[in-house]
Amino acid sequence: MRRGALVVVVTILWLNGPLADAQVTTAVETAKVVSKALDKTITIPGDLTPYQGVNLSARVGGFVEAVTVDRGSWVKRGQVLARISAPELRAQRAEAEAKVQAIRAQEAEAEAKTVAAQSTFARLKAASATPGVVAGNDLEIAERGLEAARAHVNALKGSGTAAQAAVKAVAEMEAYLQLVAPFDGVITERTVHPGSLVGPSTGALLRIEQVARLRLTVPVPESYVGVINKGTVVQFRVTAFPDQTFEGVIARPAHSLDMKTRSMLVELDVNNPKQSLAPGMFAEVQWPVSRSQSSLFVPRTAVVRTSERQFVVRVRNGVAEWVDVRRGELNGDVIEVFGDLRQGDDIVRRGNDEIRPGTKVSVAPAKS
Repeated sequence: MRRGALVVVVTILWLNGPLADAQVTTAVETAKVVSKALDKTITIPGDLTPYQGVNLSARVGGFVEAVTVDRGSWVKRGQVLARISAPELRAQRAEAEAKVQAIRAQEAEAEAKTVAAQSTFARLKAASATPGVVAGNDLEIAERGLEAARAHVNALKGSGTAAQAAVKAVAEMEAYLQLVAPFDGVITERTVHPGSLVGPSTGALLRIEQVARLRLTVPVPESYVGVINKGTVVQFRVTAFPDQTFEGVIARPAHSLDMKTRSMLVELDVNNPKQSLAPGMFAEVQWPVSRSQSSLFVPRTAVVRTSERQFVVRVRNGVAEWVDVRRGELNGDVIEVFGDLRQGDDIVRRGNDEIRPGTKVSVAPAKS
């Protein structure tokens, strides 16, 4: 009797086990997969730098004679900023010019001798037409003398050209005795005063920066590199003016990622006619993120992540199935996904891995 009772109990338990569970229907709330264009902005930190900035140094040794600007001075291109006095350079130029004059005097004397030798040779050659009047040796000597005179003139001309080049080189060096502004800008640093001894090894005497136009450098993360479009207008803010919005234009992507940060530096051109912005400012850039084609979006809660996979639970004909997806960009309460999905598919709004593939589900109306 006891063995018979045991068989009955096991049979009852088996009937209420997996076979019974397979008939259970799980009620779920669903949402539709939506296709739309990705259009959002993210905040990326950026740095403002001058469009151009150079250090002005002394190319020749000397004493600072005058400095016509100071830190904060606005200057125009070609404006004289400082003058250097170099007595040694003046002496070199005087010596070079004196050498040119001496060579010219020697050249004039040699040319006169050449003319005389030419005349002598011409007379002897004419006389040699009459046999016995001029010895052949005398005519040959006269010809050799003329050639030597011409060679001497040519040599002096070469020396004169070299001497003139030396004068020009000194004159070019003297041009560096004046420091001039290479472009319109503002003096941001000054390290010398009149009377200072300066030279090529002194370092920067002045620094000038162009601030009417700035560069905004933004490190764009790798995931957004594919949507960098030149010419796009981008807005940003700075701490100094929290109630104002400024604009820059995407101009120069680096086309190379930093291996440490996995980001690409992108430069934007920023017009700054009122000079309200300054190099060195920190900017909060509202970087636009978009794609050339529409993307599929699902509720953020629909994506399930486990240690092995990432998926959404799709409902077809009242049966649940797992569809592997890759996450894209968040856009409010929805997230961009990539996988074997189609627009209009029904998915479980609050997905979880307890809804196993093949589970029968009853679909609640999808919320918009």
